[in-house]
Amino acid sequence: MIGKINTLTVLKEVDFGVYLDGDTLGEVLLPLRYVPEHCKVGEPIDVFLYHDSEDRVIATTETPYAKVGECAYLKCVATNRVGAFMNWGLMKDLLVPFNQQKPPMEEGKSYVVYLYIDEQSGRITGSAKLDRFLFQDSDEDFKVGDKVSLLNANKTDLGYKVIINNSHWGLLHEHDASRSLKRGERFTGLIKNLREDGKIDVCLHANMSDKLDKTAQSILKSLRKHGGFMPYHDKSSPEDILRVFSMSKGLFKKGMGSLYKTKMIRIESDGIHLNNIWDKK
Repeated sequence: MIGKINTLTVLKEVDFGVYLDGDTLGEVLLPLRYVPEHCKVGEPIDVFLYHDSEDRVIATTETPYAKVGECAYLKCVATNRVGAFMNWGLMKDLLVPFNQQKPPMEEGKSYVVYLYIDEQSGRITGSAKLDRFLFQDSDEDFKVGDKVSLLNANKTDLGYKVIINNSHWGLLHEHDASRSLKRGERFTGLIKNLREDGKIDVCLHANMSDKLDKTAQSILKSLRKHGGFMPYHDKSSPEDILRVFSMSKGLFKKGMGSLYKTKMIRIESDGIHLNNIWDKK
């Protein structure tokens, strides 16, 4: 498959490389510079397939910075009347046509792009118009607590706009980032919250309670002990709060405020509920 890593069988050796069995693609050349030592006819080999400058399908054992269906932060190395050309780790640069740029790309600058197969040319192409390819909402693809791959696309007033698993937009709030993140940086995170409007919040670590003060941690411990729900809130009597949580109602409200601010809990008419599955452990 074009734009992916494929396991192909070596058919024959020639002076300038080896030919591989590309199935419906026919015989595919792996140039001599990429042929590993001890490569033999009849053996399988993992290669990446793309088109060369003469529009022929060709193989390489090099791995690009991104494959079709993935996003990457790539540097623009040249521009001309056709578009911008990005360094994606292979000898032949990746084209981002003018109509796929947002804003117009400049040589020497880096951009987040999505790789896809252009329907007209059949070639691997890049696009900076990410909304064409990324889902804006969860669409039931995730559940809270899922481990996901994240790419920082941009800094916002709330935190970081991230790409989740190369397929969805998400938001990493400032207080959920343990450090400053660079644009284009890849990292692993967790699905923190699937909001009612369909948007997705992510975080870097599950043990967010480590950042809480002792009062909030005490309330959190009690909630975990009781399976994630307790029938108490800011309307509960000071006597009940003292009896159950061993603290004043003032401290209790302060601790609840900290938990609510970090979206660990939701406060409803029947009491306090934990939001995230890892907080119930």
